[in-house]
Amino acid sequence: MSGTVKEVKSKEELDGVVKTGAPTILHFWASWCDASKHMDQVFSHLSTDFPLSHFLRVEAEEQPEISVAYSVAAVPYFVFFKDGKVVYTLEGADPSGLANKVSKIAGLIKPGEPAAPASLGMAAGPAVLETVQELAKENGSFQAEPVHPGISSSLKFRLQELVKSNSVMLFMKGVPEAPRCGFSQKVVDILKDEGVKFGSFDILSDDEVREGLKKFSNWPTFPQLYCNGELLGGCDIAVAMHESGELKEVFRDHGINPVGSSESTTGEGSKGGVTESTGLSSVLTSRLKSLINSSPVMLFMKGKPDEPKCGFSRKVVEILRQEKVEFESFDILTDEEVRQGLKVYSNWSSYPQLYIKGELIGGSDIVLDMQKSGELKEVLAEKGIERKESLEDRLKNLIGSSPVMLFIKGTPDAPRCGFSSKVVNALKEDGIPFGSFDILTDEEVRQGLKTFSNWPTFPQLYYKGELVGGCDIVLDLKNGGELKSTLSE
Repeated sequence: MSGTVKEVKSKEELDGVVKTGAPTILHFWASWCDASKHMDQVFSHLSTDFPLSHFLRVEAEEQPEISVAYSVAAVPYFVFFKDGKVVYTLEGADPSGLANKVSKIAGLIKPGEPAAPASLGMAAGPAVLETVQELAKENGSFQAEPVHPGISSSLKFRLQELVKSNSVMLFMKGVPEAPRCGFSQKVVDILKDEGVKFGSFDILSDDEVREGLKKFSNWPTFPQLYCNGELLGGCDIAVAMHESGELKEVFRDHGINPVGSSESTTGEGSKGGVTESTGLSSVLTSRLKSLINSSPVMLFMKGKPDEPKCGFSRKVVEILRQEKVEFESFDILTDEEVRQGLKVYSNWSSYPQLYIKGELIGGSDIVLDMQKSGELKEVLAEKGIERKESLEDRLKNLIGSSPVMLFIKGTPDAPRCGFSSKVVNALKEDGIPFGSFDILTDEEVRQGLKTFSNWPTFPQLYYKGELVGGCDIVLDLKNGGELKSTLSE
């Protein structure tokens, strides 16, 4: 007899079940995985023995949003919920472990006490023993298999071949001889300094690989550095491992030895691909470092943000404003020493140049490409750069914070003008729930809303983001018996 296992079709559906607080077990599986199929049989039998718990199943590759939310990297994978919270997880084909954890959250055994098959119901007990024997017969272990949500089997195979194509493999923007972003250049410099042979792939040349690798590796940005098919990380991790000596140890442990001594130097002199042999004076080098790090987001451009003096500079300014990022700028037309020196320091021959937290991102083409792909947003978030909320966005968010939203003087319990009091009473008398905002507490909102709504007085009543009107209009609707219907259409 089979128990009740429900297929989950959306994260919203899952959240709704979890919020009930009832014991819930979620099984991430894949149709191509034999271990998943075996564990699903046990899962089904357990649902019969524990009818008061929710047993849910998710096809990991078909529901990437849910898989990513619970950091699913392999199947079979189980998540156990109780009282609306995750209490356990279980990776791999472990029938006894699954039965034990289900019993614990269902409350039938004491914490720490194993659930022997005999302690389970009639359905699950034999199934656990049978599955243990079957799995042991097939492979002698209970290993989980990698899952890559949203990737076709053909692309998955191609990515597997690419990451293993060289002992050290770098997925970057551009090629080692001509990197097209500062992060890629930094990792290339590190690998050259380590003296190891490495292969590379220009992700700008193949969008399928570019997007697929983000999901395959569960790493949203580039470059990505692999060693013997295993992801080491991106630029920040490579830099930290290089500076600590750990990268050299990792290569050595994997049998990857330097092919020759590196001529480049490390430490402060190698920042941004520059060595002590650049010819820049220590004073200029110090000044350039200071300028680059003078703001978390720093743009070296021709002209000023409000008066760009070239189309490329204008484009990057527009992108940063679209991303709502606060940034500082330096007009390289005003200082020839900085203009020429920065080309050498960054090993980047043109302008504009955009830096985030002291690291070169690139020029106009790179920034535009990153914005289109969504990678710029990801890098900004990764670096802890928060987007600045504009007044218009803030007003829109406030207006949309409740289906019926009232901007008044004072609060509903203590209005501070007669017009506000009348509107509050009208809404309460008709039993209409509403949110409110006291415009006396925020002059920016008070003045901004007048312009935004083109309505010069308060109170102002909104329904589903649209202005209904002020006191007179609300009272007319109330007296005509139309207020409740207007605010529930």
